[in-house]
Amino acid sequence: MDLGLTFALGAALVWGVYIYVLKRLFTGYPPAALTVLINAFALGWYLPITLTRHSPSAGVPAVGPLEVGVVSLTIVSTAVAFVVFLRAIATGDVSYVTPINKLVPMFVLPLEILILGQVLGPIQVAGVVVATLAVYVANYDPGGFFEPFRKAARSRPAQLALFSAMCYAVSDLGKRVSLQELAIPETLWVPILLLGVLLVLLPSALHNRPNVPRADLPKFALAGGMVAVGEHVTTLAFALLPASIASPVINTQAIVAVILGGILLGERHFRIRLLAAVLAVVGVTLIAM
Repeated sequence: MDLGLTFALGAALVWGVYIYVLKRLFTGYPPAALTVLINAFALGWYLPITLTRHSPSAGVPAVGPLEVGVVSLTIVSTAVAFVVFLRAIATGDVSYVTPINKLVPMFVLPLEILILGQVLGPIQVAGVVVATLAVYVANYDPGGFFEPFRKAARSRPAQLALFSAMCYAVSDLGKRVSLQELAIPETLWVPILLLGVLLVLLPSALHNRPNVPRADLPKFALAGGMVAVGEHVTTLAFALLPASIASPVINTQAIVAVILGGILLGERHFRIRLLAAVLAVVGVTLIAM
């Protein structure tokens, strides 16, 4: 349990810093092309782990229509979620977008209820209320009780962040089924996910092919390394912990991203958005209990 929590906290730190790096170092790149380039570097970093830890004699899990469908849906939803999130942070502050984007369990729970028979208890209901309050706080602006909700409804970054959260919810459910019910080995799952997302977005990336200066290659290597490490420790955390424990811990990345956005990028309303991030994490924790 302690080792699993260590991996989950490590994943939260890596992903929180990664969000800041995306906003800080990459501007002017189309989201699909940016994702493809970063994933290509991530695959380069991660493949040695797969080759050394997964014995070829072990083979691969049985593949049928169900497995192909679940993995494909997970890959597509992950690709869409990340591209939409990139658009959100490109048009809005990291400290504003991240708390809203990390409300994924608000959408995971209804899916689990409908698909996997999850029972909604009083604590989970309280979590949904707290998570909704986080959206309210992130959009707080004097002018009436409902003004923050109206602001969120009109805000393009907020809309993109919420849609991304919905896609991540589908992705998270697919990851759980893939790793647990389908028992795909962890060292195979990471490259499958990275390569799958790359292939899904490759046509769009080729259509909007950016000019990549040689000076930016170290940045892509850094981002790719962070993605490889983030996906690896995230997978290890879910392999050692119940999803109800790993997910809320990993989602504390919202606080990391908000702090970095407020301090290093000088974004406005830092205290309010930090409170929103804390509320989002508390809501996520309650939902996952």
